[in-house]
Amino acid sequence: MRAIVLSDWLAQRLDRGNGQPVYRQLHRLLQQAILSRELPAGSKVPSSRLLAAELGIARNTVTQVYEQLALEGYVTSATGRGTFVADSAPDEIVGALDTSAVGSASVASVPPDISASASASDAPLAAPRALSARGARLLSGAGVSKRQWGAFMPGVPDVTRFPARVWSRLHNKYWRRMRPDLLTYAPGGGLPLLRHALAEYLRTSRSVRCTPEQIVITTGIHQSVDLAVRLLSDPGDVIWTEDPCYWGVRSVLHVSGLQSRPIAVDEEGIAPSPDDLAQPPKLMLVTPSHQYPLGMVMSLARRRMLLEYARQHQCWIIEDDYDSEFRYGSRPLASLQGLDTAGQVIYVGSFGKTLFPGLRIGYLVVPEALAESFATASAELYREGQLLQQAVLAEFIAEGHFTSHIRRMRTLYGQRRQALLDVAGRRYGGELPAVGGDAGLHLVMQLPEDTDDRAVAAAALERNIIVRPLSGYYAEPASAPSGLLIGYACVPDEEIAPAFDTLADAIDPTLVRFA
Repeated sequence: MRAIVLSDWLAQRLDRGNGQPVYRQLHRLLQQAILSRELPAGSKVPSSRLLAAELGIARNTVTQVYEQLALEGYVTSATGRGTFVADSAPDEIVGALDTSAVGSASVASVPPDISASASASDAPLAAPRALSARGARLLSGAGVSKRQWGAFMPGVPDVTRFPARVWSRLHNKYWRRMRPDLLTYAPGGGLPLLRHALAEYLRTSRSVRCTPEQIVITTGIHQSVDLAVRLLSDPGDVIWTEDPCYWGVRSVLHVSGLQSRPIAVDEEGIAPSPDDLAQPPKLMLVTPSHQYPLGMVMSLARRRMLLEYARQHQCWIIEDDYDSEFRYGSRPLASLQGLDTAGQVIYVGSFGKTLFPGLRIGYLVVPEALAESFATASAELYREGQLLQQAVLAEFIAEGHFTSHIRRMRTLYGQRRQALLDVAGRRYGGELPAVGGDAGLHLVMQLPEDTDDRAVAAAALERNIIVRPLSGYYAEPASAPSGLLIGYACVPDEEIAPAFDTLADAIDPTLVRFA
């Protein structure tokens, strides 16, 4: 590259208005040119005087950049001869490049002319490192969405109704006290104050039988399941999961090394067949109070059967009680754990739906014999903190704000659920029945058989409406029933009808096909 060409190339890429110092930009751009071999080993770079004049910058700036490149091994200088690109650039510098430092001129966005030059080089380029089989399996079934708010996002509460003033008052009180013990790592199991408040709440509201010492505070359902799986099973063990089930815990299981065996559900909950029962698992993961995503409630007979089967075969049951507080027209059902007399149920819950997802506080209730092991393992694996938040939450519960908030939100969500059912009924009558709407924060709208619900969800997203395809919750999506998970909790009352009309624009073309 001749000096005048290098000057032009640099001038096109220096951005005087992006807030990055010219020194930093020039340094990174010259690194880029050398690493991409646009400036091959042995080539002479322009003198500092000439390059400074061409770029209209101070000569000292160029001199400092050249000196830094020499220290890093990119260039060498010979008195009376000039500055030359070194025979090779240090490998560790290649890996350490900060690709965000020069915006559009970063190595991650090498211009076409440089990319072409690099690919044509005689030196072979290293192949990109592939993901592990476990990592690839996780990503192939990932269900996480880039959008986490808006009509009709399932499973998201109305965070605008959270009693922020009360929370802020409690939060400020603890900050004023400035207790150092709340700003360090959490003790095993979490803050005792929160564990005591939570034990009392769970005993009275969910019929969970526990002491504070049996509670382990986590960051949510995902971490709770991960901890239980790590401590109670080994790679290769079998775990029963409901089919369909929540994609998030399925992803946790995908990377755990367990063999996940999907078990179909019926109107009474998980329904293992005789063949399933003949092969006892090490663990079962169930949602008895409100099956996710279909919404049925596990019958008392099925609960007793499952507990007895687990007792006989020494299985562990993980009970995910994710949104049991929100039932409409009836009281919340007692937990499966409350019926357990053999100490085989691990009860997990969180505050993500009752308060707000960003709080990131969940919990496990474990049998008394496992309590110390779980508390120690949690501290060992995850090095928890959030003690200040835990203290605020404990007082929030103790002062009655938590139960008051749940009562208010249950009423609000019940109204929004009915509004959604009404607008769907007016639009489709019984043509597209809704199921699972007696509890929780979403309902499932069934679509005609063989409808591509993923395509419908994608078409809705193009219209700025968020729904989830039901088939994605099944172990075999290609043969799964078609439907849409429609969340109503975070949609203001006045927006439900117009938002549903927009959703209908994505649904209607599929109905024409099946008319």
